[in-house]
Amino acid sequence: MGEDTDTRKINHSFLRDHNYVTEADIISTVEFNHTGELLATGDKGGRVVIFQREPESKNEPYSQGEYNVYSTFQSHEPEFDYLKSLEIEEKINKIKWLPQQNAAHSLLSTNDKTIKLWKITERDKRPEGYNLKDEEGKLKDLSTVTSLQVPVLKPMDLMVEVTPRRIFANGHTYHVNSISVNSDCETYMSADDLRINLWHLAITDRSFNIVDIKPANMEDLTEVITASEFHPHHCNLFVYSSSKGSLRLCDMRASALCDKHSKLFEEPEDPSNRSFFSEIISSVSDVKFSHSGRYMLTRDYLTVKVWDLNMETKPIETYQVHDYLRSKLCSLYENDCIFDKFECAWNGSDSVIMTGAYNNFFRMFDRNTKRDVTLEASRESSKPRAILKPRRVCVGGKRRKDDISVDSLDFTKKILHTAWHPTENIIAIAATNNLYIFQDKVNSEMH
Repeated sequence: MGEDTDTRKINHSFLRDHNYVTEADIISTVEFNHTGELLATGDKGGRVVIFQREPESKNEPYSQGEYNVYSTFQSHEPEFDYLKSLEIEEKINKIKWLPQQNAAHSLLSTNDKTIKLWKITERDKRPEGYNLKDEEGKLKDLSTVTSLQVPVLKPMDLMVEVTPRRIFANGHTYHVNSISVNSDCETYMSADDLRINLWHLAITDRSFNIVDIKPANMEDLTEVITASEFHPHHCNLFVYSSSKGSLRLCDMRASALCDKHSKLFEEPEDPSNRSFFSEIISSVSDVKFSHSGRYMLTRDYLTVKVWDLNMETKPIETYQVHDYLRSKLCSLYENDCIFDKFECAWNGSDSVIMTGAYNNFFRMFDRNTKRDVTLEASRESSKPRAILKPRRVCVGGKRRKDDISVDSLDFTKKILHTAWHPTENIIAIAATNNLYIFQDKVNSEMH
C-alpha cells in the first residue's frame, strides 16, 4: 500500500467481550460485492454480517471509506445427518455476491453441505390507509366499511430485509470448499474434495456433475480438489486446484464431464528441496483468476505464484510469503498449522497481490517494481489515520530495532481470509474475530 496509509478497523465482534473469543465468532470468509460498496463476512457460528460503505462527506473528508454494519443474519444452523451419524457445522465456508440486476442485492453462502441464495432489500416507506385492515393490521368487520380510501406510502426508518430465496441442498457428499458464480449470471458451481457441480440459480433440485475425480476404490485416491473458480469473461472455462499442487483448466464446450482437462499447470519439483513435507506444502489452498482473465494466482503453504494461461510448464512469477518457516516445518506439522489454508487476492488492476501469514501479518507483492512488504493487522494500526509500518522477521543473529524474531511469532494469530476492493486501494483483513479495513489515501507506490 502506501507510505501514508490511512487505516481503519471495523470490529466484526461488536458487542462481544474482546478478551474472550468464542469459536463461533471467528471469521471464516470475507467478500466485497462487484462495486465494493458492500462487504460481507461469514463466521464459524453461521452468521453473515454485511457492511456498507458510507457516502463521502464534504465536511468530513476522512469519513469516506468507512464501512458500517448494514445487516446481520443467521445464514446456517448446525444440522445432523442421521444416515451417516455426522454433525454438519454451521460455519460459513464461502460467500459470493451475484452481479446486481435491480435494487436488491443477492449473495450465495455455503457451509459444508448446503448452499443458500439470499436476497437483501431496503424498505424506507410503508403503506397506510388500508380499506380492509385497521391500524394494527387486523381485518375489519366488512359491514363497517362504508367508504373506500386510497392507501398512501409514508416514509419510515430504513429497514434492511434479508430473505432466503433458494436452498441448494443434497448436491455434495463431501465438504464444499468453494463456490463461484459464472459470468453468464445464470449458473454457478460448487466444489467439494472430489466433485464439482454446476447449478442453475433458478433450479434447486438438480445439478450437473462436471468434474468427478473419485476413484472406484478409495484406497487409490491420490489427491483432492482444494479450490475452483470460473473464468471472469469466458463462461465455458473454469479452473480447479489440487492437493498435489496442480491446476487444471477445463472447457465445458469440450464435453459435459470435464474429467479430461484442457490444460494442466504444474511445476516440476526440485529434487534438492524434496522432504517429508514437500507434498503437504505444495498443496494449493486458493486459486484466483486475474480481473483481465489472462493470469491465475495460486497460494500454497510458503509461496504465491502467478501463472499465465498460455504457459503450463511453470509459473511466470513466484513470491516467497514466509520462507523463514522452512526450518520450522516439523513443529508446524506437529501443531497442525502446516494444514492452514491461506487465501490470496489481486488488486483491481492486477498489479499487486496480497496474502496472509502468521502473527497477524499479511504480505503484498508489487508485480511491476518487485517490491514486497509485510504489514500487521493490530489494534495499534487500526486507529483512524494511523500509518501502517512495514514489519520484518529476522532469522538468527543480528536484529534491527523493530524486527521480530521468527521464534517469537504467534502461530495462533493467522490471516487466512483477505479481500481487495474491486477498483480502489481498500483491503479487508480477517484476523480471528476482528475485521480490519485499511485504505490507501494517497496512491503512492508501495514501501
